[in-house]
Amino acid sequence: QVQLVKSGGGLVQPGGSLRLSCAASGNILSINDMDWYRQAPGKQRELVAAITSGGSTNYADSVKGRFTISRDNAKNTVYLQMNSLKPEDTAVYYCNARTATSVRVGLYWGQGTQVTVSS
Repeated sequence: QVQLVKSGGGLVQPGGSLRLSCAASGNILSINDMDWYRQAPGKQRELVAAITSGGSTNYADSVKGRFTISRDNAKNTVYLQMNSLKPEDTAVYYCNARTATSVRVGLYWGQGTQVTVSS
């Protein structure tokens, strides 16, 4: 069993910053990709940023230059630093991790956290 525990999120004014973190715990042998997704009201869930175990990153065009994904492999934790936030960044943010345990390799999701950008 793998659990992803998130922290961060909340209300911020346009132009502000927030940092999300997501820590995986459980019977983990290894973690490959770790990703951040978001879902705004009335819209489909979209990939925001992804990072491999080796540190290669990928970003949605809408967040390039503003968001930074990073990870601490020793802590099984992924971070999302969000700068220059815009109202259109308002959404529920989710993390996931492709994780190998002694039983299976699977994609595990954390619970969503609300990010609201508003003045």
